[in-house]
Amino acid sequence: MANIRDVERLKDLLLELGRRRPLRDPLSSKAELELAGPQLHIIVWLGHDGPLTMGELARRLGVSQKGVTGLADRLGEHGYCEREADDRDRRVVRLRLTGKGQEFFKVAQVRMDEKLGFLLGVLSPADREALFRIISRVSASFADFPSNVTPLAKHSSTSRRKR
Repeated sequence: MANIRDVERLKDLLLELGRRRPLRDPLSSKAELELAGPQLHIIVWLGHDGPLTMGELARRLGVSQKGVTGLADRLGEHGYCEREADDRDRRVVRLRLTGKGQEFFKVAQVRMDEKLGFLLGVLSPADREALFRIISRVSASFADFPSNVTPLAKHSSTSRRKR
């Protein structure tokens, strides 16, 4: 577990970044921020992975299925997504991008590549490798937790048992 000094240092650095640009997406223009963050995340997940169940989207976004339903409703009203029933189980509903949603995703993907290229360009090759190694390590450590348990919740329950 990280010590409090490191936690405070990371928090201070993120706050300083947030004072300069929105933390949600530090390189976005005002126009790109018009779409609510979770709506944009749904479009990105569907663009990368194809149709997903409402339950899977809820898990990836960290919201309830009811919350995803509301987001899907709004995206559907604007023509970005539509629901489709599963052929094998009518209780399962998947969300998929429409043509308009796919076009939005393509443009967003190009912009994301530009932003990531800009961020990586600020770093030296050695710093890029360190960043990749760190993100890989964090991702691998998250794989150790069931999808319904956050690392913090698991740590807290373990800590309580040790007392």
